[in-house]
Amino acid sequence: MANFDAVIVGAGFAGATVARQLAEAGKTVLLVEGRDHIGGNAYDHTDAAGVLVHQYGPHIFHTQHKRVYDYLSRFTAWRDYQHRVVANVHGQLMPVPFNLTSLDIAYEGRAPELARKLLEAYGPERKVTILELRQSSDPELAQLADYVYENIFKTYTMKQWGQRPEDIDPATTARVPVFLSRDDRYFQDPYQGMPLDGYTALFEKLLDHPNITLRLNTDAQEALTFTQVGTILLDGQAFKGPVVYTGAVDDLFQRRFGRLPYRTLDFEFETLPMEWYQTHGTVNYTVDQPYTRITEFKHLTGQELPKKTTIVKEYSKAYTGQAGEIPYYAIIAPENLALYRRYADLAGEYPNLYLLGRLAEYQYYNMDAIVLRALELADQINSEKKG
Repeated sequence: MANFDAVIVGAGFAGATVARQLAEAGKTVLLVEGRDHIGGNAYDHTDAAGVLVHQYGPHIFHTQHKRVYDYLSRFTAWRDYQHRVVANVHGQLMPVPFNLTSLDIAYEGRAPELARKLLEAYGPERKVTILELRQSSDPELAQLADYVYENIFKTYTMKQWGQRPEDIDPATTARVPVFLSRDDRYFQDPYQGMPLDGYTALFEKLLDHPNITLRLNTDAQEALTFTQVGTILLDGQAFKGPVVYTGAVDDLFQRRFGRLPYRTLDFEFETLPMEWYQTHGTVNYTVDQPYTRITEFKHLTGQELPKKTTIVKEYSKAYTGQAGEIPYYAIIAPENLALYRRYADLAGEYPNLYLLGRLAEYQYYNMDAIVLRALELADQINSEKKG
């Protein structure tokens, strides 16, 4: 095994992209994956009813980066899909992010005047965070802010993060905007869609290269050993090639300084004997229900399957590290970032170790952003002298 030029840990978008780029540059790559499948959290498969489902929750591709779109287009054709999400507010469905259409539904006769005030105060096509809107000095806009806060944001956020909204890092709350537009799409990026044959098929093509050796069901600690002197051992032998790690960095070092906090998710899948369960691919439950949202996959994939549909209910909870739990979202707070920095500094003692991805870098990335990061890291590694 020490004859490989590079070792990548994790076969999600981060690891698979780097592996492919290094392989195309002529490097022999060992790709180690702890699960029994490729694709990371984007993995999809056909369930017992024949419905193509996303095992770890819905993944919608969207990007502003032409490089990312062009790169992934090498490995998949695309289904034109524009994601639209609605919130169920006491049984009434309205677009989220909350926008001018939502305003019409929530306020009916008062909506035109409120829309005028919003556009005068902030300008058209702007995304104003809910916390920013609550600070308005206009009494009617402040009242609108309270409505949005209570009915769209507050309960959903508390379910998702287990915290009060004001205690959450502003970068996280900024992802929940009020959109001063009638564009009901959840994303406005120029490149959007779903892999025509699914994400797993995309990954199969991405990893189909003679220089890539894939080993599933293999924990990183089974292959790699980190000595106290900055040397990484691969199967007991010193390995000087690049090692790209995309898993949880505290796990890499056996949680030496303590466990990094994350949120995890439980998924409850259900197949129903009907054509459609809901009007949209995703419905957020922002004022009631213990789950945060329901996704119906046929809306996303375009799959035609009469009188059968599969949905998934999504529950958020604290990650405890118990068997079967998966860390999904870093909880951004000063004390957590300080703990992460200790792990990052420890990783920095190994000159050929690269941390990449949500878990390894302890921050949120969309799929497209991590593909771009992976492409840039591969460019960096390929420009360096081997070993």
